[in-house]
Amino acid sequence: MAGKIYYPNMQTQTTVVNGIEILLDGEGYLLDLDQWSEDFVQVRADFEELVLTDEHWEIINYIRHYYEQNNVQAPVRDMIKHFKKKWGKEKGNTRYLHQIFPLGGPQKQGNRLAGVRKPKGEH
Repeated sequence: MAGKIYYPNMQTQTTVVNGIEILLDGEGYLLDLDQWSEDFVQVRADFEELVLTDEHWEIINYIRHYYEQNNVQAPVRDMIKHFKKKWGKEKGNTRYLHQIFPLGGPQKQGNRLAGVRKPKGEH
């Protein structure tokens, strides 16, 4: 995944991961996708007060893999289809995915943690 993007008039914030300052947009999305790491995920999850489980990591890895393969965010419909097969319909649904990613569901919080771009149509 490559892609450094910087908008000079955009509000930014930073986070520190392993002593390195990483630039984020005003909503917490990585500006340089190459700076993503599992340590980044943990630092940002702590910041967002989210305790990561194996299910969070499965979704994060799914989002990253989908983005690497398609260069776009994974549609929620595709995520639900994938996780319904994997976890069954009790957990493979929109409600559950939003429950474990309470700050915007997998499309916002999941993408932020996975280090992919803000979902299209978001401002």
